Amino acid sequence: MALSVGTDAPAFTAKDTKGNTVSLSDFAGKTVVLYFYPKDDTPGCTKQACSFRDNYADYQGKDIVVLGVSKDDEASHQQFTQKFNLPFPLLADTDGAIIKAYDVDGGGYAKRVTYVIDGSGKIIHVDSSVNTSTHASDVLAAIGV
Repeated sequence: MALSVGTDAPAFTAKDTKGNTVSLSDFAGKTVVLYFYPKDDTPGCTKQACSFRDNYADYQGKDIVVLGVSKDDEASHQQFTQKFNLPFPLLADTDGAIIKAYDVDGGGYAKRVTYVIDGSGKIIHVDSSVNTSTHASDVLAAIGV
């Protein structure tokens, strides 16, 4: 069962695609689109990531940060990012701590769920029935941007 709208988003810290340490608190004051997906470079996950890539310009200049999260490691994220020219960071949740905190554990992988977190750290939108092809534009429409 996904976390609900109005809930405080669980704090997290993880390594991103480039090996940088990233925490939710780094984005205070910005809207964070935190999308969970099962595995790098698989058909549905690639469609979803490319949906964000192809619509990334629509996110720019709006204080919105896009972060993808899976249990894949940094090396896998680097290959996935390079192969598909992804302009946003992917977080390596190899121990599953973020996946568990956000209640999207699918038993060895992350369920496909997206949380939108406002600048004060509250969850303002949850999408647990993701259309991988249109996800990025669906999220923008849902949050009224």
